[in-house]
Amino acid sequence: MSPVVDATTADREQSVTATVDAVRRGEVVVIPTDTVYGVGADAFDPEAVAAVLSAKGRGRDMPPPVLIPDVRTVDGLARAVPEWARRLVTELWPGPLTLVLLAQPSLHWDLGETAGTVALRMPDDEIALEVLRETGPLAVTSANRTGEPAATTVTDAAVQLGPAVSVYLDGGPRTSQEPSTIVDCTGEHPVVLRLGAIGRERLEEILGVGFDRPADAGEGVAEATPDDTDSADDAGPDPQPGDLPVYDDEDPEVAAAEAARHHEARHGTAGDAADAQWEDLPSSDPAHPETDPTDPTTPTTEAPR
Repeated sequence: MSPVVDATTADREQSVTATVDAVRRGEVVVIPTDTVYGVGADAFDPEAVAAVLSAKGRGRDMPPPVLIPDVRTVDGLARAVPEWARRLVTELWPGPLTLVLLAQPSLHWDLGETAGTVALRMPDDEIALEVLRETGPLAVTSANRTGEPAATTVTDAAVQLGPAVSVYLDGGPRTSQEPSTIVDCTGEHPVVLRLGAIGRERLEEILGVGFDRPADAGEGVAEATPDDTDSADDAGPDPQPGDLPVYDDEDPEVAAAEAARHHEARHGTAGDAADAQWEDLPSSDPAHPETDPTDPTTPTTEAPR
């Protein structure tokens, strides 16, 4: 059995250090987040990222999102970040918001088949942030086998992942499986790929009503403008609809039912792109589809879960 270290007691500092040391050795760890428990590794260690995917039983076509410790990290990992995406970050990070952005082309990492994108999130959990401040960006996905219930305790994670994980960091039970909201920021306008803990009304407060409808986009939604430091000329063509990978590890039957429910609720107002499924931290419980927080569909084109 891999060691479980407790961050809820006086040994918190030692427990966080043990987790950080394992990441630096290129090993897979489980950490708490503000949604559920996540399994992850150094985002810049291809072998460690591959081990995360293997632990979950998933392929390179479902790359993991990246958790970051600070807003300043965004520009090191992403390019051409739209002004409206920065507004979302300012208002909603740290928190359950995953942003899909164009990845910096100079990064030496291999998260899987990302189509030149990366899904970024800053979790609102101090234990997770303590780890991230020491390790830097981590490739993290829900700490469960693909299609199985999300882990809300470290024991849940250990039962599913076993020795595939080197260190389990116990941050206490998680109280919700509600996933992060995922917004695609790779095009001219924001596209909500999944509504989760952050509802549409809150997004409209920040971006304006109709922000994801190009025909009558909300006030203040501007097109992406590359930073002066971007290497856009060397980045190749930006991903087009149909290119983006899937960030999803939900049970297929539950996913289909939830996708249909959300599609009906939207009445098609968000367009076809809103039906793309991304994956960030939480996964659904197949035994309770009526309360399943996921919004999965077959993508038309990566986060998040």
